[in-house]
Amino acid sequence: MANVSPTRGDISSHPDVNEMRDRYARMLGGRDVALVDGPVFLLGLYCAASPWIVHYTTSQPDLVVHNLIVGIAIALLALGFTRAPERMYGLSWAMCALGVWMIVSPWIVGESPDAGVVWNNIIIGALALVLGLMCIGTAARSAPKS
Repeated sequence: MANVSPTRGDISSHPDVNEMRDRYARMLGGRDVALVDGPVFLLGLYCAASPWIVHYTTSQPDLVVHNLIVGIAIALLALGFTRAPERMYGLSWAMCALGVWMIVSPWIVGESPDAGVVWNNIIIGALALVLGLMCIGTAARSAPKS
């Protein structure tokens, strides 16, 4: 009878084992996904849903669309940071720019926003700015030294 039990092969005999180990170390070395990428994604989701959470869909219709679009952009950046960090962490400055824009947007996009709307966007913007700076720091730490 044939042996059909699963056996694990030893990767040490693979011809590209050193290259694979180096690439794995480059991909994960110096990156703390749970501390940066996850909160960025959650912030993007909250930003997109915040008009319905804070209940300003009728009083600030322009900010509803604005926060939805910016929230989706932040969430997409987070997915990019997770999926292709070596290419996407160069866009960390975009997180900082979105953060600053979120702070000033209630007065530019909105029409006489109330305190809840203003504080909501200021907190989202400040968190985006801080997380963007953390992404920049992570990118600088994991950048190859030449």
